[in-house]
Amino acid sequence: MHSYIRVFKILAILISMSVATGVSAQDDNTGASLTFDRLFEEVSGMSADAEHDDGYVYINRVNPDAPFRRARRGILVVGGGDTIRAMEPFSGPDANLVRYASTVNTYSRAFGDSVTVYCMPIPTQAAYYCPEDAEEHTQDQYRAVKRIFSELEPQVVPVDIFPVLGDHAAEPIYLRTDHHWAPLGAYYAAQEFALAALVPFVTIDNFDVHEVPGFVGTMYGFSRDARIRKAPETFVYYTPRDTRYDTYYVNYRLDRRRKNVISASEESAGPFFIPAKGVATYCTFMGGDNKLVRVETGADNGRRLVILKDSYGNALPSCLFNSFEEIHVIDCRYFPLNIVAYIQDHAITDVLFANNMIHATMLHTCDTYDSYLTQ
Repeated sequence: MHSYIRVFKILAILISMSVATGVSAQDDNTGASLTFDRLFEEVSGMSADAEHDDGYVYINRVNPDAPFRRARRGILVVGGGDTIRAMEPFSGPDANLVRYASTVNTYSRAFGDSVTVYCMPIPTQAAYYCPEDAEEHTQDQYRAVKRIFSELEPQVVPVDIFPVLGDHAAEPIYLRTDHHWAPLGAYYAAQEFALAALVPFVTIDNFDVHEVPGFVGTMYGFSRDARIRKAPETFVYYTPRDTRYDTYYVNYRLDRRRKNVISASEESAGPFFIPAKGVATYCTFMGGDNKLVRVETGADNGRRLVILKDSYGNALPSCLFNSFEEIHVIDCRYFPLNIVAYIQDHAITDVLFANNMIHATMLHTCDTYDSYLTQ
């Protein structure tokens, strides 16, 4: 039965791309139109390459033998020279994985049948670039992802992005000098989500490319390893071409500890992309986290999405401006309203949990999400 559902998804996507939007399915590497066989592989994972079945195992072929050292806060500094990267190790207690899934389930039950809830845990770069000799310092993130999925109730749709990111690990899908993924990684994840949600998706050749050279992100400050500062990278982000979207913000004022919202502005229009520099370059997406964001697009398909996220999720919305007619972005730390009422008031049809694995396994994340249901 599962295989038939996957085939149905393929047909639905082909129809939605060609009829609803007039956008053809294109290969994200070559720009060429996707054949049915190629799209079948993208959605079903039923190609001759068996790596995409339930027994998927990622093998690090990028830097398996790279030297490493443990820096401040246990950060792993891997390799050297211009390809050095720093990453946070992952440690996710089983009870916390179960708790996260429970929170997702609770949201799904609270929203009812009119809203589809998706769970898309986002691996951090340690899942793909940890050398073999350093594996003892970080846990298996795919095992943790599958543990979350095993606890989801049937009505929740799991979105497994681990294999697709593994397939593209040789590309710059994570930032070497920052704790975030790169916008390219978010693009591949958004594509996988669009397949699961049965919405059109515009491929990357329809985006304009912007480069910010000399970027050194947060990992230098976290690790205090001077080699990170001496190995800047180019931050690359993408803006959708020939796409209508209007962005509106409710900005939050936080307390002195920057933990709680003490006031909120009136909603006002602003740009989605706010070019930033230095260590804050990732804030190019919406200017950061402490705000509620609503984007109206020209998709006109009756689908309205809420993204529940940490900062990793900031890079996702712009990949989906042709997929949903409205996108709301709510942070897992800052939201002063009742989420059930918000979903009803805005006629939301889809809710995506998009938390990186470190945030997903923090009890504070679940506690805060739980509070949104009752405040």
